[in-house]
Amino acid sequence: MAVQSVKELTVYKKAYQQAMDFFEISKRFPPEERYAMTSQGRRSSRSVCHNLREAWAKRRYAPHFISKLTDCDGENSETDTCWDFAHDCGYISPEEHATATELNHEIGKMLGSIINHPDKFLIKPAP
Repeated sequence: MAVQSVKELTVYKKAYQQAMDFFEISKRFPPEERYAMTSQGRRSSRSVCHNLREAWAKRRYAPHFISKLTDCDGENSETDTCWDFAHDCGYISPEEHATATELNHEIGKMLGSIINHPDKFLIKPAP
């Protein structure tokens, strides 16, 4: 059976999990990070999911689909940087950082694969 919703894709599920993980972990960040790292990390991690949903809606046109996927990849890379800062500032443990960046890199590889092979996701025009 064909995928009916972007929510069924493993990459979406993993991106959603990353956003929820960042949300929960960032609750422990110090108050002075509220408008810097906390806000930025929450927005970038959530944007991966938002842009995936937009990409899914644009599957009729390969260039539009790929463009939104590259936005996803950029936001995912931004989230990776937030994980690095959280670790280096001492807000998360080395174990949390390793787990978070492993998930982040899995998401990046999946997005890269879809970007490089979009055809199986595109909506084909009716004959």
